[in-house]
Amino acid sequence: QLQFVESGGGLVQPGGSLRLSCAASGFTLGSYAVGWFRQAPGKEREGLSCSENSGTSTGYADSVKGRFTISRDNAKNTVYLEMNNLKPEDTGVYYCAAYKSMWCSTHAGYAYWGQGTQVTVSS
Repeated sequence: QLQFVESGGGLVQPGGSLRLSCAASGFTLGSYAVGWFRQAPGKEREGLSCSENSGTSTGYADSVKGRFTISRDNAKNTVYLEMNNLKPEDTGVYYCAAYKSMWCSTHAGYAYWGQGTQVTVSS
């Protein structure tokens, strides 16, 4: 069974930190680039970060650069998003997705999506 399951969301105060995980089963994560996305209430889905298949090349949206870090452990078939200095505007549902490519190319499309995990930043 092919699955891509996020975990680690929750409620955190502004300035706090969370670590999201996305675990793949039924396919080899190391064959794919993986991205993290966020959908805030009433807004379109936003791409936050991407890691190419080996993890040596990563990219970030300006909104999270310097605060979020993407990493992956291909041996564990898992990708992570470390989020620091969280702000209320970071609130939303966070998704991971595997690209149909080893590189972070939106033109390639997506092979697998996770179900999403809620992150709420509020005092």
